[in-house]
Amino acid sequence: MKPMDVQHYKELLLKRQEELMEEAARFEQEARNSRVAEVEDPIDVVTSDESKSANFHLRDVAARTLQQVRAALQRINDGSYGFCIECGRPIERMRLEAVPWTPFCLEDQEKHDQAEAAGEGANVIPTA
Repeated sequence: MKPMDVQHYKELLLKRQEELMEEAARFEQEARNSRVAEVEDPIDVVTSDESKSANFHLRDVAARTLQQVRAALQRINDGSYGFCIECGRPIERMRLEAVPWTPFCLEDQEKHDQAEAAGEGANVIPTA
């Protein structure tokens, strides 16, 4: 088995971190700049509120993913990157290529997803 190229994943994570910071800032700005027309009718108010809400939600998703990316970079620094934080087994390479910030192997991610779907996942770390 070929050793993991941690530098490759670090570069992917650093690039994603930069993208997420830009996205979060853009969504925040768009939400704050959403205005209601001077002649407000109920539809304008609803449309403006929905636009603000959607942009704040997208900002929050980007911020959560950014936290996960930074946690993955920390795992690179402490030498634990590429290993499931739940069971300690190596995370599948294809999984790391798809979601380099994932803290879980596929098996443990599926367990978390099932718990979340059952309403038990208040503390589940989403990976995508």
